Amino acid sequence: MTTALEALELRRSHSKLVDPAPSPEQLAPLVAAMTSVADHSGLRPWRLIEMRGDARTILGEALADAAEKPDKREKLIKKAERAPLVLAVVVSPRKSDKVPLWEQEAVASGVAHLLSLLLDEAGWGVIWRTGSHTRSAAVHRAHQLGEHEYLLGWLYIGSVPDQDRRAKPRKPLDLPKHLSAL
Repeated sequence: MTTALEALELRRSHSKLVDPAPSPEQLAPLVAAMTSVADHSGLRPWRLIEMRGDARTILGEALADAAEKPDKREKLIKKAERAPLVLAVVVSPRKSDKVPLWEQEAVASGVAHLLSLLLDEAGWGVIWRTGSHTRSAAVHRAHQLGEHEYLLGWLYIGSVPDQDRRAKPRKPLDLPKHLSAL
């Protein structure tokens, strides 16, 4: 069994993803595991929107509308179709006197990251994508978000082609820069 440390060391983002993607039945227990995400007051201020097939085209059209670049419309639409499954990560804030908005956003971010680790461990390829139009009005409408909801980005999920499974070395972390003591 892989340890959490090994899972982190082995995880890689994969920008090239193909069919198949996890089925709703395969995805459900991974999402259900998000109950363990650190979440002050258990607000669960997040939700995921699953997009497959033509639903990805709706996302692509919204990105193209937000970009307002007619000459790049088809290219932008295709960007949303670069994986067989796209999960929108939505911050869905809850009213709370104890838990500020930034902390609720951190919970949603934790869900996205931990879910990407679980997907990777289960053998799926995943990459977290964002962009300048993530919080545009057109994208907000396309996702049918509530008035106070907003996107953190999307997890693009699918199978990794064999030639892309090679582990690419990561640049080592400069520990003194990122870990200090008072």
